[in-house]
Amino acid sequence: MKADDPRTWMWARALEVLNDAERLHRQFFHLGRTVSRRPAWEPPVDIFEVEGALHVVVALPGVSAERLRVHSEGNALVISGDRSVPSGGRAGTIHRMEIPHGHFERRIEGLPPGLEPIRSELRDGCLFLTFPKG
Repeated sequence: MKADDPRTWMWARALEVLNDAERLHRQFFHLGRTVSRRPAWEPPVDIFEVEGALHVVVALPGVSAERLRVHSEGNALVISGDRSVPSGGRAGTIHRMEIPHGHFERRIEGLPPGLEPIRSELRDGCLFLTFPKG
């Protein structure tokens, strides 16, 4: 086939889109295993430091505070819980489900042991944690 053949460039573009989608899925929703061996997904996390504080933002769409647990294990911060399938997904026909559900766990290593947040807020589908830097 010639390089200007539409089938060639359309196929190449389709492969690029598939590769991009797979890369984004791996980047944001890592499948993993928890200590209890239950299947899990890992929510994406942003961590940034300002003078006097360390901020952790965890994307948890649809997760209520009652289904969320934050604790320290040695030098790791562990954020875990469960995200239910939205109620519409149980009764109707599912056309697409991209937001993970079920048990999740995210471990952030390398923090001082016993670090406790000085501020914790669940807002707009994200968990905001602030830790003292010191």
